[in-house]
Amino acid sequence: MVEIIKILMDATNDIHDAIIKSSQLSQFNDKQLHFILIGIIGMIIFAATHILFKWLSKHSITAISFIYTMTVLIVIVFVIEIEQKLTGRGNMEFDDILAGLYGFLYLFAIYLFIRLCVYLIKTLINNKVGKKKVDKI
Repeated sequence: MVEIIKILMDATNDIHDAIIKSSQLSQFNDKQLHFILIGIIGMIIFAATHILFKWLSKHSITAISFIYTMTVLIVIVFVIEIEQKLTGRGNMEFDDILAGLYGFLYLFAIYLFIRLCVYLIKTLINNKVGKKKVDKI
């Protein structure tokens, strides 16, 4: 886990250094660069998310809820692992992150299975009720 974070930190720092070098001509300070770059990244993510969620909303609010929940959980599990590393109250392990996310995926699969069963039962009942009405005519 620590190695993965170090790799990500190194990559982020390399990108940061490249941006600083290329922006020295523009006279932007560090805060202004963060303002601009995070603003641009945020708008790109927003546009992509908006398009995806708009399309998904026509088909399934559950999919939107799943994506949102998964995103929040990813942040939470990373925060928990970083907190464990900083406080020394546990081991910072990537496998813990995966185990937590797998737990959610497992329970979500059970939820989907139950919803599927309910849907199939309702469909079966509606079809039987519909046939009785047709037989009477």
